[in-house]
Amino acid sequence: MAECHTKTSQSFKARVIKDSLPLVFPEKTRNEVASKSSGGMEIILSSLENTQDLQTTLNILAILNELLTVGGGRRTGVFVSKGGTAVLLQLLVSSSKDPPANEELMLHIHSLLGKVGLKDRKFGVKARLNGALNATLNLVKHNLQNYKLLLPCLQVLRVYSSNLVNAVSLGKSGALEIMFEIIGPFSKKSTTLLKYVVCVLCMCSSGMNARRAVDTGYLPTLLTIYQDWHRNDTRHRHVVIRKSILGCIKNLTNIKLGRKAFIDANGMRILYNTSTECLSVRTLDPLVNTSSLIMRKCFPKNRLPPPTIKSVFHHPLPHIPAGGPVAQLYNQPPGVDDVVDESDENEATEVDTEYDEDETSNLETDFIIHVCYAPQNDDIETDINKLRPIQMNTRPFDELRAYEHKNTFIRCDHFLFCSQDDDFESPRSVIPPSSVNSELHRPIIIPTMPSSLGPQNRRPLREDLLTPKSNESPLELDSISISKGPEGTADPDLVCSLGSLVLDAGMNGGSVDGPQDEGGEQAVLEVPDTAALLPLHDPDLYLEIVKSTRSVPAYTEVAYPDYFGHVALSLREPILERAYGVQRTKIFQDIERLIHPSDILDKVVYDLDNQRSVCTIGSLKFNSKFESGNLRKAIQVRKFEYDLILNSDINSNHYHQWFYFEVGNIRPGVRYRFNIINCEKSNSQFNYGMQVLMYSVQDAINGSPHWVRTGSDICYYKNNFSRSSIAAGGQKGKSYFTLTFTVTFQHKDDVCYFAYHYPYTYSMLKMHLQKLSALRTAQIYYRQDDLCETLGGNSCPLLTITAMPGSSSNDHISQFRSRPVVFLSARVHPGETNSSWVMKGTLEYLMSCSPQAQRLRESYIFKIIPMLNPDGVINGNHRCSLSGEDLNRQWQNPNAELHPTIYHAKSLLQYLRATGRTPLVFCDYHGHSRKKNVFMYGCSIKETVWQTNVNSSTCELHEDLGYRTLPKLLSQMAPAFSLSSCSFVVERSKETTARVVVWREIGVQRSYTMESTLCGCDQGKYKGLQIGTSELEEMGAQFCLALLRLRRFTSPLELHNHNSHLLDTENDLIDTRSIPNITSPTTYVLEEDEPAFLEEVDYSAESNDENDPDLEPDLQDNHALPDPNSDSEFSRQDSLN
Repeated sequence: MAECHTKTSQSFKARVIKDSLPLVFPEKTRNEVASKSSGGMEIILSSLENTQDLQTTLNILAILNELLTVGGGRRTGVFVSKGGTAVLLQLLVSSSKDPPANEELMLHIHSLLGKVGLKDRKFGVKARLNGALNATLNLVKHNLQNYKLLLPCLQVLRVYSSNLVNAVSLGKSGALEIMFEIIGPFSKKSTTLLKYVVCVLCMCSSGMNARRAVDTGYLPTLLTIYQDWHRNDTRHRHVVIRKSILGCIKNLTNIKLGRKAFIDANGMRILYNTSTECLSVRTLDPLVNTSSLIMRKCFPKNRLPPPTIKSVFHHPLPHIPAGGPVAQLYNQPPGVDDVVDESDENEATEVDTEYDEDETSNLETDFIIHVCYAPQNDDIETDINKLRPIQMNTRPFDELRAYEHKNTFIRCDHFLFCSQDDDFESPRSVIPPSSVNSELHRPIIIPTMPSSLGPQNRRPLREDLLTPKSNESPLELDSISISKGPEGTADPDLVCSLGSLVLDAGMNGGSVDGPQDEGGEQAVLEVPDTAALLPLHDPDLYLEIVKSTRSVPAYTEVAYPDYFGHVALSLREPILERAYGVQRTKIFQDIERLIHPSDILDKVVYDLDNQRSVCTIGSLKFNSKFESGNLRKAIQVRKFEYDLILNSDINSNHYHQWFYFEVGNIRPGVRYRFNIINCEKSNSQFNYGMQVLMYSVQDAINGSPHWVRTGSDICYYKNNFSRSSIAAGGQKGKSYFTLTFTVTFQHKDDVCYFAYHYPYTYSMLKMHLQKLSALRTAQIYYRQDDLCETLGGNSCPLLTITAMPGSSSNDHISQFRSRPVVFLSARVHPGETNSSWVMKGTLEYLMSCSPQAQRLRESYIFKIIPMLNPDGVINGNHRCSLSGEDLNRQWQNPNAELHPTIYHAKSLLQYLRATGRTPLVFCDYHGHSRKKNVFMYGCSIKETVWQTNVNSSTCELHEDLGYRTLPKLLSQMAPAFSLSSCSFVVERSKETTARVVVWREIGVQRSYTMESTLCGCDQGKYKGLQIGTSELEEMGAQFCLALLRLRRFTSPLELHNHNSHLLDTENDLIDTRSIPNITSPTTYVLEEDEPAFLEEVDYSAESNDENDPDLEPDLQDNHALPDPNSDSEFSRQDSLN
């Protein structure tokens, strides 16, 4: 065969040289010539290099053109591998030395280079090193009217300029000026040529060339050309050219100078007008989206309206650690919040020097690498020593003995001498028996509206009762009591809709002065009787508990929803289907503010910074001055549109996400748009079907006290507000994001509340705990202690729940002592209210009388901290405590003064370990804002190592697989739980979190963070549904059931020694395909106990694809939910006795 190839090649060479005529070979011969194993291609290239005859050169080039055109990429690859690129470039340069160059020869060479350049990864470097750039550019310059030759030359220039260094070099050589001589107004002629001209401009108009183009004044020229093509291309046949022109404008506006030139050239109005004319044509979406990106980028960066981005409120700390976040915050110079567009943040770094071949080839392939390969997560811990347990006490045991009184169950003889009514009694009620005295205060009777009176029979509420008079003083909380009137006695006309319930004058140091209502008549507030549906809710009790709650702003008001209570909806709410183009529409409405500034009202209607400047005439009335409330400022921008600004966490200047506020003075049937303009996260489930929560007081009075998902046209996108990098703590991302939603109210003069998620206040927790304690029976051991006092002076409850011993016999006491400990906590992040609802479900199940609950109590001793960050919850923070720090990043070295709840929680865990009671399970309940379903994060050495390049075979890894049992059980039992979303990888940024510290330092193998979605589920029984409080509480109950089933998978030996049956064989592990690949580091915006969310921000608003590619479909969708009241699920389980 080789001999045949050699003969064919020799014959070919002889005929070419002899005849000097183009040859046409059959397909078989062409394949043989272009084969890697043959020498045909080498002979052709050798002949091309050595011939001096023009006609022979033309013939060879024609043959190569035929070979590479028909053969496709494979033959081109062979040509490149044989050095063909360098031969063509050398021929181009040598032929250009003696002008005028032969037109046919240049045509053949550039046609070949256009094919080869796309396949040769080092084409740009070779062209530059051979001096071919200027050769092609000069050829274009001297043949501007020769379209036949111009087209292949432009094709080659496009490939040249894809290399960054080449683009800079071509710009210096005048490529931009030459391209602008070719491009011009709309023309139906030579449209293919214009496509390549614009492509070359796009490649050459970045960075240094962009500055050159802007200085020359080409940006207004491009805008004029784009306008002309827009007006004349009425049949939309040249969308590619129009989009390429926009691409050039986009590149020029990557620099500050270009953005200024764009604004000066009236670019905002031009692109806005052309884009709005394209909105009705779906095929023009690429033009609209590119125009939108340009306008948003050029929209002048503004600072937020408040005087500072620091929190309105400040709480003095016992001491401020030097170098800590609070010290940095208050050491910042004045005016650091101001935004100055001093840098070209979107501009790529360019080096105006020659690279060597290897460096430049890497530069050329950067784009391919970024597109084809996922970035590696550099956050995964690779140090095996940091992954191994380091069980050590940071405090002497003598100090830890102080926690003995919080662990009465350890002293077994205590049961022999104390009755349940003695030491096991829950703390006494926080309500003083004489705190409500109807004889001393004017009572407000709050009757229950009869259920038979439907909305159709109700008369409109009197406006004079709904709007308090200006000279009326706030109603004192001590004057409010609940009087359940007999059915049929309530008159709707007597309903007085208070703006808010006002607390006692003496509370939190506030003062309430003013005369009583004239005439001494009592006001009536109608409230539904929800006692049957909400056994743990008592409005009277809630009001009394609020009095003892200490807040930094000294709140004197109570929100209606917290007072009335929330009854879960019987019908589940579907995930909102996103309307096509909604985000784009909202962005264009924002751009209208700059184009038509006279249409903007810009009226401040609510302001915590300066309440005297507020004007509410003809506008909505806002309020957030109640527990867990968060709204700093409201600005009316149009008649029915409001910009809302959230307050930072106290002693911080960021973490804007949680909101909870009241809206009054509303008009029914009107579409109100609300824009929360200082969100920080780069993405949100609001882009994927999540809705805000709304509570209508009128609906509550009418018998529907529900938080409901509401809002249309919801989207989340980057806006034009920014903060300086200093104020951002050195973070690269300086822009804020807008959450926008539209609401139509149903009732006149209604008062409505909006929240990020279902609110759950600290006072609500204390009320629930007090009601739970009343459910205790003789079989239930329930004890409530105060773990510590917070910085704000509030207590942090610590619960102990288990089953009372059957008797004081040695056997029963021994069984009691042998129960393993389960340690649960929640709400370390105040904005993750869903974690409190899950905890509520857990607590209610533990205190229930079902046989399974009793067996669960007999199986474990539960130590529970239901709210680790009371101060943050009370004051409306999203993430931090009053120390201005994320408490879930303080577990490694907590400070007793600054982080008391974490310090004492960790000390309690250390005490348990020191006394031989290391918890079997530790679980910290959290909420997740960027993923769906409920899932867990755990800790595994092996699974962490497998995600890195560490050679695990040399590490002698030994690990018990028990950490996977509980998540597996939950995936089989809880419909909202997704095993495929779980991860057991330990990341460096999470080494100071509860989950990792308890795993490493306390030695709890089953140490978890359980994340509950704020949005909904995309698998299982609840697929396509938004999550509600009933599903969250159900999840808490299912967690208990999973713990009960865990007993079957936990040997008696492991109950005492949790490091048994170690496995060191990878084959013993569960299928590794279920381990999710973490391919990107945690977002810099807000650190979370979560890998970065994998759904891209949908800026175009046209994609409804919300599936996470790295999440496997859940195979447990059809699992039946076990009935908590049925004993069949666990009938075969043995007791621990």
